[in-house]
Amino acid sequence: MGRLVVGGLALAAAGWALRDIPAELGGRATGERLARMLRSPRFRDGVFHNTVPGSYTPPVSNVPGILREMIINRDARLPAGPVPLVTSPATPQSAAGLSVVWYGHATTLVEIEGRRVLFDPVWSERASPSRLVGPRRLHPLPTPLTALPALDAIVISHDHYDHLDRATVRALTAAGSAPFLVPLGIGAHLERWGVPASRIIELDWEEEASVAGLRFVATAARHFSGRTLTRNTTLWGSWVVAGATRRVFYAGDSGYFDGYAGIGAAHGPFDLTLMPIGAYSPAWPDIHMDPEEAVNAHLDLGGRLLLPVHWATFTLAVHPWAEPADRLWHEAKARDVRLAIPRPGDRVDVDDVPLLDGWWELLGA
Repeated sequence: MGRLVVGGLALAAAGWALRDIPAELGGRATGERLARMLRSPRFRDGVFHNTVPGSYTPPVSNVPGILREMIINRDARLPAGPVPLVTSPATPQSAAGLSVVWYGHATTLVEIEGRRVLFDPVWSERASPSRLVGPRRLHPLPTPLTALPALDAIVISHDHYDHLDRATVRALTAAGSAPFLVPLGIGAHLERWGVPASRIIELDWEEEASVAGLRFVATAARHFSGRTLTRNTTLWGSWVVAGATRRVFYAGDSGYFDGYAGIGAAHGPFDLTLMPIGAYSPAWPDIHMDPEEAVNAHLDLGGRLLLPVHWATFTLAVHPWAEPADRLWHEAKARDVRLAIPRPGDRVDVDDVPLLDGWWELLGA
């Protein structure tokens, strides 16, 4: 009888934890949304395509080595102690200039000319459709979602779980009125999660919209999409945010490709680039940049200050936890690139960047 009770409780708990998974998967495009996707130059044979083809799955021959690395070097992929958080930044928001707060992984608040733009907000404990499995946070959020200031825009790069989070979207929808700017097709996810159609702006690459006096341009990336085993039914991308005098580039997720030079020529130079530096691997070189490639892309874009994202918060590859920042710092020094690597939650004023102190080195294995 005891086993039956325990088994019943376990099944009930599993059912409770799994009940939201169908909604987590998002929605499917129909009607005019689907018609716009079909008209996109990037859409053919039922899916979106990169301008530079590449693989997003490792070769079968690499799988044994990846599994071996996952087993033998597990401790190196974790910080050696608590990641230092900044809950009350000493640096104030730049009133008319440009400042930025990195909350961890890709979640970043850009404060540009008095406006606030939040990129790829994820406040959930796991980057996963499930509360039971999937990459779990390596550090807490430095700021509760309820403590965020009023936002002018929310920008999504693509629909992977570490960049698009249902619970966070629902909370932001209820708490404010900021529009969501997303690549083509992602609006179907948002509408299923309760975002009003009037708050969704969907763009193809090189399309633009004006929000709160800022110009937003959806630009190219070399990546892929999908919240299920079906891939590339929504578009992915990078973003340009331009004010009267300041410009920011957010790369989202991307492998290195020659498109960065074109984006820089068309929309740069940029006062700030937010570049992904983690989750790279020789097994998937086409979809995630390594730190040296992030510096290359920053220079292609005409960037003035590079702030790294997409590292430190979730374990998504087999490289050591501190390695992305170590390699980035070394490359930036070698190529005379201005660099800021803040602790999660700290604010950086682009016009007054503090000297790097290597805080992450104390946590490297």
